[in-house]
Amino acid sequence: MSHYEFDEDEPYVVIEQRQPGIGTFLLGALAGAAAALLFAPRTGAETRAELTRAARRAQESARDMADDVAETLGETLETARTAVERKVESARGVVEVKRSQVSHAIDAGREAARQAREDLEQRIAENKAQSTRARSGSSNQA
Repeated sequence: MSHYEFDEDEPYVVIEQRQPGIGTFLLGALAGAAAALLFAPRTGAETRAELTRAARRAQESARDMADDVAETLGETLETARTAVERKVESARGVVEVKRSQVSHAIDAGREAARQAREDLEQRIAENKAQSTRARSGSSNQA
């Protein structure tokens, strides 16, 4: 590392360095393009034709890429739609099975309630008959 000695009476120059920005980059790119056109081994018409061909190739490449992305996106959406439809059908099947089970359970509950009612009515009828016999037997003894 160098060590500099400055005489305070003599003038000196301060050089500030700053980071190059986008403006510096664009200025350099413009200067490079101008130099390339000046020193190009082709005529202006040839250069324009080459630039036109390059622009068409870039356009075709971008179109192909967009088509590929659209096709991939379409395939992905179709796959997702199919998966969702399968899930919905599966859920419908499960709902139908549960509905059938609930319906059978309700029918079984109704049948059990009907049977219990019949049993209860039969017991009531038997108790009434016993009560009637018991009363007629005690009135016969009296």
